[in-house]
Amino acid sequence: MTGGRNIIGITHFILLGFPDFPKIITGLFVVFLFIYVMTLTWNLSLIVLIRMDSHLHTPMYFFLSTLSSTDICYVTSTVPKMLSNFFQDQQTIIFVGCVVQYFVFSTMGLSESCFMTAMAYDRYAAICNPLLYSSIMSPTLCVRMVLGSYLARLSASISQLWAILQLQFCGSNVINHFCDMPQLLVLSCTDTFFVQLMTAILTLIFGIINAMVIMISYVYIVISIMKITSAKGMSKAFNTCASHLTAVTLFYMSGMLLYLSSSSGGSSSFDRFASVFYTVVIPMLNPLIYSLRNKEIKDSLKRLPKKRGIAAVKDSEAFDRFVSSESPCPYNNIHVNGV
Repeated sequence: MTGGRNIIGITHFILLGFPDFPKIITGLFVVFLFIYVMTLTWNLSLIVLIRMDSHLHTPMYFFLSTLSSTDICYVTSTVPKMLSNFFQDQQTIIFVGCVVQYFVFSTMGLSESCFMTAMAYDRYAAICNPLLYSSIMSPTLCVRMVLGSYLARLSASISQLWAILQLQFCGSNVINHFCDMPQLLVLSCTDTFFVQLMTAILTLIFGIINAMVIMISYVYIVISIMKITSAKGMSKAFNTCASHLTAVTLFYMSGMLLYLSSSSGGSSSFDRFASVFYTVVIPMLNPLIYSLRNKEIKDSLKRLPKKRGIAAVKDSEAFDRFVSSESPCPYNNIHVNGV
C-alpha cells in the first residue's frame, strides 16, 4: 500500500475452465450455450406470462417474476464470459472485469436469497392466516419487500466491492470459472482478516438468517397444513409449497457446496462442476420447478392462445394496477381448522 492506495501486482486472472476434457470442449460449449439460451427463454417466458395473465397478478407470482428477472442477470454475469473463453488458448479476465463480475454475481445471489425468503413469508401468510392474507400481503408491502431486498443487497455488494479493492494480488492468478470472494481471498498476498470478517457477517445476515426465517415459516406452514380438514385443500397446499421448498433446497445446498470448495482453493474437476451447477444450472431449473407442477401456470398457458390483442393489453394494465389494488389470496379454497 502506498499513499493509502492499492498496488496491484496482477492485472488479470487465468480462468481454468475444463482443461481435463480437451476432447469434448466443443460439446461442452454447445451444452452451456443451450443451457444459457434455455435459461433466458424460460425465465423471460415466465415473466411475460405473469405479466399478460391477470389471474397471476398475486403476490406469489409478483415475487416469482422478480426472481426470474434476477436469475437472468445472475446467469448473464458469468456465462457469456465463460462461453467466449472456450476456444481461446488462454482463458483470462482482467482485474476490473473480475471485480465487476463478482459485484453483479454477488448482488444477484443475495437478491435471490432475499426473494426466496419473501416467497416463504407469502406462503406462511396465505396458509397460516388465509382470512387476513389480503391485508397482510398488500401490494404496498410486496413492493416494499422487493425494494428493501434491492437496497440491502446493493449495500452489501458495495461493501464487498470496497473490500476487494483493498486486497493486493501478487502471486498466483489462477481461479476456476468466475470471480468469487473465497477464491480471491486465497490468492491475496495481504492480510484478509477484515474481508473475511465482513464476508462472514454478510453470510450470516443474508444466508443463515434468511435460511432460518424460511425454515421457521415452513414449520408453521406444516403445522397449519396438518390441521386442514379437506384432503383436497391439504394436497393443494403441499403441492404449492413443494416447488418453493425444492428451489430453496437446491439453492442453499449448491451454494454451500460451492463455498466450501472455493474456500479450500481447490481446482479439481468436482470443484469446477460444482461452480457450474450453482451459477448455470440453478437459474435454468428455477422456472421449471415453479411451472411444471403448477396448475395455475398450466391453466394460464391454456388460456394464452385464446387471448386477443386487446385482452392482453388490458391484462398488462391490470398488472400495473397491482400496486394499488387488493391482492387476492391464492389459497382461498384452503380451509384451516374447518373455517
